[in-house]
Amino acid sequence: MDKTKWLLCPLCGNKTRNKIREDTILKNYPLYCPKCKQEIMIEVKDLKVTIIKEPDA
Repeated sequence: MDKTKWLLCPLCGNKTRNKIREDTILKNYPLYCPKCKQEIMIEVKDLKVTIIKEPDA
């Protein structure tokens, strides 16, 4: 049985509308948080969330 968990916002820590499994891999995923109304680029591998820093133009 696969372990699933809610994807938490890395900025405010609240639940988003997405669930991930332990075998989920996301690259350059635009995660939107409905509470803080921010969108942030993330990567997910082995249930570890990493924020992608975008260079300022």
